[in-house]
Amino acid sequence: MSKEEKTLAWEDGKPRCYWANPKNEAYVRYHDEEWGRPVYDDRLLFEMLILECFQAGLSWECVLNKREGFRQAFDNFRPEIVCAYGEEKQQALANNPAIIRNRLKIRAAVTNAAVFCAIQKEYGSFSSYLWGWARGKAIYERGKSSSPLSDKISADLKGRGMKFVGTTVVYAYLQATGVVCSHEEGCFLAQELSILQ
Repeated sequence: MSKEEKTLAWEDGKPRCYWANPKNEAYVRYHDEEWGRPVYDDRLLFEMLILECFQAGLSWECVLNKREGFRQAFDNFRPEIVCAYGEEKQQALANNPAIIRNRLKIRAAVTNAAVFCAIQKEYGSFSSYLWGWARGKAIYERGKSSSPLSDKISADLKGRGMKFVGTTVVYAYLQATGVVCSHEEGCFLAQELSILQ
């Protein structure tokens, strides 16, 4: 079955991106209500950044299924709290079955929270920093896993000390937060989101 055929095979009549799993209600809801929609709220931008970092090497569906566990474990993704996590808290996270228990990624989340807070201070908000790269407008492109833009942002974040922010992770983050809109041509959201811009 081609990608085009997959976008048409939905019981509710709404064609969606081929990757959305119709058997996972949370995944479909994420596709319909979040992915590709512009995000300007710093708390949500931090949440998505940390989740994308944890996703490295795994499927997004795996991370999404543990999202509520992550929210509880990481104090609802408040960067000013996460950046102060000490060894005891990091050890507790490494023992928490509700999240992905990767010690390097847990440590990276703490480091990345500190860098995130520093960027907020420098730019007034992380949103201003992120959207500044795209001059405040969503970029429409499909079929990529990285781009010159994600290369630049990745290099900048790494230079500031962030971890697990390679260009592929950053590109997925840009797609998730609507900086890059990549809904498939046959998806019902492709036209809807382009009209909103």
